[in-house]
Amino acid sequence: MFKFNKKSNKSIFSNFGTGKVVPLEEVPDPVFSTKMIGDGYAIDVQDGEIKAPFSGSVAMVFPTGHALGLKDSSGMEILLHLGIDTVELEGRGFEILVKEGDKVTQGQLLVRMDLDLIHSEDKSTI
Repeated sequence: MFKFNKKSNKSIFSNFGTGKVVPLEEVPDPVFSTKMIGDGYAIDVQDGEIKAPFSGSVAMVFPTGHALGLKDSSGMEILLHLGIDTVELEGRGFEILVKEGDKVTQGQLLVRMDLDLIHSEDKSTI
């Protein structure tokens, strides 16, 4: 999922994963569906590869691997939140390939999600 910082909306970015685009209003979590943390969209990920939607830097990585923040050169920040309630997996199912402060290029692989493991724990990959 994306969360946009209102500093800038002029950046060009690509999707962060392959799958079905889902409007936030249809995400099965009120924190996202009511846009409490901002506007954006979701992707129901199909291949488990999460890529940088633009070139920039890694602003933060949650220790559990279920979320990371990216920042572009204009100061726009986004949150990539990977799945619903996946924080409960405590890092299982996520292979984080970057760390805070890393420079990334658009399309660079950031995270591999083990979709089978995540689904076996009854977690959504939206």
